[in-house]
Amino acid sequence: MTDAAYAACIRLASSHYENFPVASRLMPRAARPHIAAIYAFARTADDFADEGSRSDAERITALEVWQWRLRQAAEGRVEQDGSDAALIFTALADTIRRFDLEVQLFEDLLSAFCQDVLVKRYETWSDLIDYCRRSAAPIGRLVLRVCGYRDARLDSQSDAICHALQLTNFWQDIGVDWAKGRVYVPRELSETTGAAEESLAAGEWTPEWESALRDAVFRTRELFAAGRPLPDQVRGRLRYELRATWLGGMRILDKLERRRFDALNHRPTLRWHDAVGILVGTLRWRMPPRQDLSLAR
Repeated sequence: MTDAAYAACIRLASSHYENFPVASRLMPRAARPHIAAIYAFARTADDFADEGSRSDAERITALEVWQWRLRQAAEGRVEQDGSDAALIFTALADTIRRFDLEVQLFEDLLSAFCQDVLVKRYETWSDLIDYCRRSAAPIGRLVLRVCGYRDARLDSQSDAICHALQLTNFWQDIGVDWAKGRVYVPRELSETTGAAEESLAAGEWTPEWESALRDAVFRTRELFAAGRPLPDQVRGRLRYELRATWLGGMRILDKLERRRFDALNHRPTLRWHDAVGILVGTLRWRMPPRQDLSLAR
């Protein structure tokens, strides 16, 4: 039953398009099923919050049921009802037990997904980072735990990369999120430059929005820079996975910059030639001077 559960999680992970690797061949082989179980849990919960035609109340209820099943799984109890959820939690319960994972990290993810249902605007950069702390950072820490690392310094560097990846996803999805009624650019940035939501509604990418995104991307690059040492602090295949993930995020930011940060009309994605460049970058990896990592304001 457990093998079938992990296989289902791996299928789910491989069927979703992502800009950044998930349980890829670069990950340590032994870790892949467990990373897939964590991903399947998070991906499904995120879909509850973000997909379909259900009301906000129905989405919150679905997330509350998911939370109940998480707590049951953490205690080693999984309701075997023949559902895909049962397979996910069978694998997840085994992963939690094997690696003594902190259930609070999963709870933090669910908290962020609930927030996504209810919160459509952010006032400050700090507010947005707090969201990233719960929506993204837990994944990085869980990956480290599964790969055998429990170190506060590594956690901090992982948090920085995960925050940066989450923010990068926001900036590349400005048009997608606007269509869903969400704006992740904090008002303290947009109001400083005079960027108005009326422009987004009209499909117009203005110099004011370009300036706001330039600031947001600069801050995101600083987070990538803070996490840059992490790949060199781990062993084996994981370091290559982290290098590829870091390079993939930075490449999206580069694409944004080349289009005046206009993801309202041109969503940047990674193509096959980007994959080649990322592969080369993982093999030629070196630590550049800090000033090379961030754009000048």
